[in-house]
Amino acid sequence: MTRSARIVLSPDVLVAPVPRRLFGTFVEHMGRCVYDGIYEPGHAAAGPDGFRADVADLVRELGATVVRYPGGNFVSGYRWEDGVGPRDERPVRLDAAWHSTETNEVGLHEFADWAASVGLELMEAVNLGTRGVAEAADLLEYANHSGGTALSDRRRANGRDEPFDIRLWCLGNEMDGPWQIGHKTADEYGRLAAETARLMRFVDPRVELVAAGSSNHEMPTFGEWERTVLRHTSGLVDHISVHAYYEESPDDPASFLASGAALDRYLDEVAEIIDEVGARAPDGSPVRISVDEWNVWNQTRWNEVDKPRVFTGDWPVAPRLIEDAYTVTDAVVVGSLLITLLRQAERVSMANLAQLVNVIAPIRTEPGGPAWRQTTFFPFSLTAAAATGDVIAADIDSATLPTARYGDVPSVDAVATRDGDVVSVFVVHRGLDEPVTVDLDVAGLTDDATAVVLTAPAGADRHATNTADAQPVAPEPLTIERASADSIRFVLPPLAWARLQLRVESTPTGKPSIIMEKTA
Repeated sequence: MTRSARIVLSPDVLVAPVPRRLFGTFVEHMGRCVYDGIYEPGHAAAGPDGFRADVADLVRELGATVVRYPGGNFVSGYRWEDGVGPRDERPVRLDAAWHSTETNEVGLHEFADWAASVGLELMEAVNLGTRGVAEAADLLEYANHSGGTALSDRRRANGRDEPFDIRLWCLGNEMDGPWQIGHKTADEYGRLAAETARLMRFVDPRVELVAAGSSNHEMPTFGEWERTVLRHTSGLVDHISVHAYYEESPDDPASFLASGAALDRYLDEVAEIIDEVGARAPDGSPVRISVDEWNVWNQTRWNEVDKPRVFTGDWPVAPRLIEDAYTVTDAVVVGSLLITLLRQAERVSMANLAQLVNVIAPIRTEPGGPAWRQTTFFPFSLTAAAATGDVIAADIDSATLPTARYGDVPSVDAVATRDGDVVSVFVVHRGLDEPVTVDLDVAGLTDDATAVVLTAPAGADRHATNTADAQPVAPEPLTIERASADSIRFVLPPLAWARLQLRVESTPTGKPSIIMEKTA
């Protein structure tokens, strides 16, 4: 039996511009993300600076736009001064966040240069765990002031004559979490974030600031944390963060496949709180949401197996931490989460897939060996490449699937963007048992259409992965039929994510004719 669904697109009805920062990523000094990840001196692919060219090529192919750095939990115990100046004079420190030894071979200068070389805008996080207002302002002055002061001249002496001109700054990380170094109450953090923001704006009024929201939706303080922090920081910050990780329970794949619906509800709740508080950015617009950590992550294994092992061992340099091998199912969920982020573009300003290399990452490497694409690489890269212009209205008629955690959710979900006469459509089929025939209606459809689908490869199941030795999971062409003058038809197999690119006839003005009114 084949189920059916219908998607009706309105290419002249705009929802919101696509924020290019929606395709951000995250590099933390954790595990093998930096050392033995992007940076491995002595590797055959490493340049004179120690960074791997093969990894850099994959980062460019991934299409990420922003990178959050250097943490994460790591930043709450980090002294930024350790990572500047001559490498042979930099101190080696214990990193209590991940029970590791930090060599400080890579710091602000090295990382900023690397990020620029692969086309990433730097999003710098400041330590509000063990440090505070003065240290954050010092780092900003070091990074962004032109010269003539002790800190800016120190940067110039360290080899960077021109400022780094970093615009995006995170005010700490997950400060609501008891696991966080320097954990604080909402009032304590809200006051500290407000005073830090105020001084940072004195130093450089051009900065964009992100206040730390709840670490996840299940935190007992979720909601009240956001209200308290926003009351303190309204008019001082531009964004508040959301962190969202999802994993499959062995007996509940349906709920895992509905993760996009869960993220939709989470973001709606945060947006409602922002509006309830009346929180405003410095420009007077509502504070926007930065989903600056999101991904699929097997947290149960980490908490029950890996974390006890790590925190009772020695203090290694770059240990293997949460190097999850991603499956086809994981990739489909990542694709569905990207659909949600695009649909929420009116309120979500940016989002960072956590992390970039090795640590719950779309790119994996082996020391001295290859770099390869995990299954989750593909929905991200294909979405980042095609989702440009504006999100357009999409009406979806689909059967529902029951889930234990989220109730009934649509079997088929989708979002679409328009850039000129190109319409890109991103579709997920969450069903595990039957294919679905999808009719896609869009006025002015031309004959120019292409599509790819990501699903389990022939002869494999939904748990198929890519490894250093074999990469069987990759997008495949999707067959499209012309159903009518204004519609196409295609069949999605069970558990599938797809991207379609269509051309539509432009309106007489060459521009969309309707802008959706923002709803309260």
